[in-house]
Amino acid sequence: MGMAQKRKKMHSGDTHLRRRWRTRNRKRDLDEIDNDLRTKSRELINQPVDLDKPGFAQFYCVHCAKYFINDTALQSHFRTKVHKRRLKALETEPYSLEESERAAGHGSYIKPKTRQMETQPSKEDTKAGKLIKPEESSIDNKKSSSAQKMET
Repeated sequence: MGMAQKRKKMHSGDTHLRRRWRTRNRKRDLDEIDNDLRTKSRELINQPVDLDKPGFAQFYCVHCAKYFINDTALQSHFRTKVHKRRLKALETEPYSLEESERAAGHGSYIKPKTRQMETQPSKEDTKAGKLIKPEESSIDNKKSSSAQKMET
């Protein structure tokens, strides 16, 4: 005689999925970050002191939308894989409403543009006037320039 059959719990160990679905720790999406980069990157880097945020809101990564406790933590974050992946994801132009309408057949196709993303400048550089300006280029230009390099 064996033991009674135990009911299988299909999703009992999916805590990683539950954490992904939570909205309290939701980070900013790529299109929101792209909008911040275009419009108010200087204001986000030079924020006024806020005692409720980590590091009093003085050390902020615009690309990842995260606050850090001091400058060394921010500089070490710039060297991590997480930050580099975010820079790579921000290289392509974000999906927009106009693009979805073109995909549905309302308009002609326009190829997405890629940008050259760099890590944000330090606080002193932004006070001096340096901004985050992603350089735009189309995907064909990138491929054609690599093809020209191979020919030579």
